[in-house]
Amino acid sequence: MSRILVVDDEKLIVKGIKYSLEQDGMQVETAGDGEEALEKFSAGGFDLILLDVMLPKLDGFAVCQRIREESGVPIIMLTAKGDDMDKILGLDNGADDYITKPFNILEVKARIKAILRRTSPEVSQKPQGSGIVSGDLRLDTENRRIYVKNREISLTAKEFDVLELLASNPGKVYSRVELLHTVWGRDYPGDERTVDVHIRRLREKIEESPSEPRYVRTRWGIGYYFA
Repeated sequence: MSRILVVDDEKLIVKGIKYSLEQDGMQVETAGDGEEALEKFSAGGFDLILLDVMLPKLDGFAVCQRIREESGVPIIMLTAKGDDMDKILGLDNGADDYITKPFNILEVKARIKAILRRTSPEVSQKPQGSGIVSGDLRLDTENRRIYVKNREISLTAKEFDVLELLASNPGKVYSRVELLHTVWGRDYPGDERTVDVHIRRLREKIEESPSEPRYVRTRWGIGYYFA
């Protein structure tokens, strides 16, 4: 049973999401402000967090950033604004996805299930011992973990998906559109900037010099590849 933390100060929205997810067999905890969200998160055990941007006490971006300092649990941001900057800021702070209000609850559930499928050990598990090693970087594809110089690096679900795809096909150049369609899906409403944000954040985590990347490189005018 997947455990979901729903964070929003609009009680009717929370009630509707909670009911709908529970109907699909998920266990749901809720929080009405940023501080309560961090308290609930600290209790541990969540498979995904649905996090509103506009929250009392601490906004969603701050909460997302705090969580990312210690966990790679998938985070979907909810934003009431159509402004692209909110969406990019959410991704920049470590969110895996975003949904704009007003939303269709069926879309919310579809996004949640898609991320849970990709991150579920039962689904994503590969043959024992599977992994990718390149220089100081080791990608454990079975347990979805990455190590640089034997130190584990915390990646979000999407960051791991991007790196695994590139590293599994070294030298192959993927355009931004190809990465967007492969990792996020063809129905994803975001644009190519989403890919750029994740690549930049990925480099900051795994590269010794992000401005001169050793692993995830750019083929100017085309896209990205794993060297």
